[in-house]
Amino acid sequence: MTTLGFLQNIGGGSLILIILVILLLFGAKRIPELARGLGRGIREFKDATKDIQNDLEEGMKDKKK
Repeated sequence: MTTLGFLQNIGGGSLILIILVILLLFGAKRIPELARGLGRGIREFKDATKDIQNDLEEGMKDKKK
């Protein structure tokens, strides 16, 4: 199981405290909107990286011919 480097030392209590602070700062109604926006951003980033990778692969194929 892999974890992010900065999350290795966070325990259950700390995680609950962080979630409560986020809930207090943004409110329960805004959190789903933020998650959707984050999901869209990640999806666009993945699509862009796939496009770049495909362009590079096509360029390599053209160069071999």
